[in-house]
Amino acid sequence: MPLTRSDRRPDHRPGRLRTLAFAGLALVAVAAGSAPAFAHGDMTPQPVDTTGLDKLGEAWKDANPFRGNPRAIEIGASAFNQNCARCHGLGAVSGGIAPDLRYLEAGDSGDEWFKERVINGAVRNGVTYMPRFGEALGQEALWAIRSWLETVHAD
Repeated sequence: MPLTRSDRRPDHRPGRLRTLAFAGLALVAVAAGSAPAFAHGDMTPQPVDTTGLDKLGEAWKDANPFRGNPRAIEIGASAFNQNCARCHGLGAVSGGIAPDLRYLEAGDSGDEWFKERVINGAVRNGVTYMPRFGEALGQEALWAIRSWLETVHAD
């Protein structure tokens, strides 16, 4: 009696097995490599061109020296999109992961919190929630970002 198709041993094609194994490994590699990209606070600061702003020196100012400065606001908008929007949202409208910076207190009192956070970052239980940006970007760029933030302030 001849064997029917269901009685035969399944077709084992080495080429297909290798392809499936490769695809599985590739999927694992992509998943493992993308995890850090989505981790909160894990990003490389992007340089900010502060041409047109006064140099502020090494010592950090206690209050924003660029408040209301149109050039600083322009630079700050671009710098925010490059360095902050990933966590704080476009237009500073947070999706809940990081603080919604539209509600950061306006004026000198909000400057104190802003300065502390951008210089020191935020780490809780050994997890970086916000990297330190002070040395990476400098106070000109960061005060420019603060200047822009005040243009989108909400009560």
